[in-house]
Formats: sequence, C-alpha cells, structure tokens
Amino acid sequence: MRILIVDDNPAVAKTLAMVLTRWNFAVQFCHNGFVAIETARSFLPKIVLTDLGLPQMNGYKLAEELRRIPGLEGIALIAISGYGQASDRERSRAAGFAHHLVKPIDPDVLEKILNKFARELSNEEAGAVREVGK
Repeated sequence: MRILIVDDNPAVAKTLAMVLTRWNFAVQFCHNGFVAIETARSFLPKIVLTDLGLPQMNGYKLAEELRRIPGLEGIALIAISGYGQASDRERSRAAGFAHHLVKPIDPDVLEKILNKFARELSNEEAGAVREVGK
C-alpha cells in the first residue's frame, strides 16, 4: 500500500517514512503541499498523512486539491497536528480526514490505523476481482 507523508519538518517526515517502510508500506515523503500534489499525481497513494500547519498551502487545502486528482477522489487522509482540542479534531473531520493524530504520534495507534486501512483496501480489491472471457 502506497503512503504519502507531507510534513514541513524534515526530521518528522523522514522518521515517519523509515517507520512505515519497516512496516512494509511503500512510502514517499515531501515537505510542502505543492510538491505533495505533484508527487501524488505519479505515486497515486492510497493514504496521505499530512501536517495541517504546512506553510503556503495548509493541510486542509492540500486535502481539497488531492481529491481533485483523478484516481484520488476517495483517498484516505490522516491529519497530523500539534493541536488536539475537540475543535481541532472536529475541523479536520469536517474537512474529510479519517483520523486526527497529535504530535508526537503514538506508533502503536498509527500502526493500528494503517493496518485497518490495509485490510479494508485488500477486501475491496478482492471483491473487484472477476473472471473475464467466459
């Protein structure tokens, strides 16, 4: 499963990428929304983990732009933020984020979320298999 990480803190992005690679996910990472859009067009991730407080284009605007890319309309979005008040979580949920994780991210929580998405995607893809030519 392909995952794109977007965080303007290079250390955070790289660390997350290393962890997810160890968990056998295909990962790419970048540090701003504009590069994320270009990367997503070619990489076609199933999940995007994005910081909400990105400069120039925040995570909310990035989510909106990603959903406009053909093939990414139903992409799973996970917000990463330094803010975790109920109002912050509600805003990300209203913007279409499936989860709102507060930094520093608990790796056990992230692993459970990603494994759940992986199972759901596997089930969807298995259901889409059909025999042709009969």
